[in-house]
Amino acid sequence: MTVLSDRTIREEIEKGRIVIDPLDDSAVQPASVDLRLGGSFRVFRNTSKPFVDVREPVDDLTELVQIEAAEPFVIQPGTFFLGSTLETITLPDDIVGRVDGKSSLGRLGLLVHATAGFIDPGWTGRLTLELSNQSQMPIALYREMRIAQISFLRLSTPVDRPYGSPELGSKYQGQTGPTPSRISEEFRDRPDAPPRSS
Repeated sequence: MTVLSDRTIREEIEKGRIVIDPLDDSAVQPASVDLRLGGSFRVFRNTSKPFVDVREPVDDLTELVQIEAAEPFVIQPGTFFLGSTLETITLPDDIVGRVDGKSSLGRLGLLVHATAGFIDPGWTGRLTLELSNQSQMPIALYREMRIAQISFLRLSTPVDRPYGSPELGSKYQGQTGPTPSRISEEFRDRPDAPPRSS
């Protein structure tokens, strides 16, 4: 795979093959595009449940919080929450994306993804960010601040089944905000799945 340069990123955007909406032209870096933080967050609630069962939907474990443009969202040390990008990203069938944190934020102890930094060809939607504060001090984040960067890699050939193809069961296609885990869907209708709690 080849990492796309700023020149090629702009060419792909002009052709409509890569879509970043809205696009701040100054966000295009030498081999990536800066992404901004949206104003919606999923915060984990305190619960009496003894554990998270991956076979069960987890929507009730989080609460949606929204902030205004100048309002800080403070993340305490050792906490984890979901955010999302302000931008909607759409990729063609021969390009994948890779999301990484901003170095300046990493130096403060902020991680922007736990594991989900890879974006499949065919993806469309806002990206959910898995944010955590690894430092010893609270960190204030703001809506529309630059939070991450996306780079693009060209595949050897277009894929046969882009993300979102019906037979793939793509769980997050078209998401518009921070989306809780949908891993429980992988246990539905499986003959070998253990029984779910009622």
